[in-house]
Amino acid sequence: MSHARLSKSKSMSAAAMLEYIVGCKWSIRILTLVRQGVDRPGAITRSIEGLTTKVQSDCLSKMVSFNILQKVVYPEVPPRVEYKLTAFGQRFVTILDAVAELQRELETGCFTELSQRQIGR
Repeated sequence: MSHARLSKSKSMSAAAMLEYIVGCKWSIRILTLVRQGVDRPGAITRSIEGLTTKVQSDCLSKMVSFNILQKVVYPEVPPRVEYKLTAFGQRFVTILDAVAELQRELETGCFTELSQRQIGR
């Protein structure tokens, strides 16, 4: 990891990093795909309707700079690039899992019941 990347990710709080990543509407979809094994830029672009290669490149670069993803470049012709979750990235996506669980609870009404029980204490 370059010094610039290291200093950027260390100087930003986890909350600010989450806000910055989640602020891009494509980042969560891209992370989900990479997590599912869709790790090549062309495959990612084809999997998300409306995603341009420029925006995808910006999102991927941002996640690499935060050490969420690792960019793997293979010395081949034509060049092949893949993105993999880092150890930190695997921990980071657990936040997305928690958000998905909250969404399921909201949709099934479990969250409402739990909140009402806590209020009624």
